[in-house]
Amino acid sequence: MTIHKLIDGFKSFRQEYYIDQPDIYKDLVEKGQHPEVMVIACSDSRVNPSIITQANPGEIFVVRNVANLVPIYRNDHNCATSACIEFAVRDLGVKHIVVLGHSECGGIKRLCEHKGIGPERDLIDGWVSIAETAGATDLEGFEKFRHVERAAITVSLENLVTFPWLKRRVKEGNLELHGWFFDLEAGNLLTKMASGEWNVLA
Repeated sequence: MTIHKLIDGFKSFRQEYYIDQPDIYKDLVEKGQHPEVMVIACSDSRVNPSIITQANPGEIFVVRNVANLVPIYRNDHNCATSACIEFAVRDLGVKHIVVLGHSECGGIKRLCEHKGIGPERDLIDGWVSIAETAGATDLEGFEKFRHVERAAITVSLENLVTFPWLKRRVKEGNLELHGWFFDLEAGNLLTKMASGEWNVLA
């Protein structure tokens, strides 16, 4: 892919949403955004939430980071993910937050292969350590990677409720949390059930 393909893609986007359907962005500009769903996804180029859910502009509020992780709440900590969560919950009033993980995640692989081994990285190892407890398993190889990819989603869901104003909205029944897992190989979307099991959603 060259940069020119991206420019051509923007031209197609502009044709669809500014010429063929001008009211969509006109309303989004005049009335602002009012998404009901926030998606916390991985930065992986294969896992674009808007593409895999076929969402229209204005429908989902997205934050992406390495391994779709949520840190614990700290009001003195500069963190883009935490700031996005606060904006989505306290200002946009989203009704759902989805933590969207996926198979073949490079960040989780880094965590599983013991950070510090291999090429030195200044920032990634500290970030993926958010999911350190997810790696507490006797499994090895592929089975370990797949287990930790899903367990890390659980860690992020647990960390979400350390945000006091988010936890309050969940208790009031105004906000639902969802764990989703995109299986790149099978093309399936799985959801984490209350029982802890993972079932195919689509």
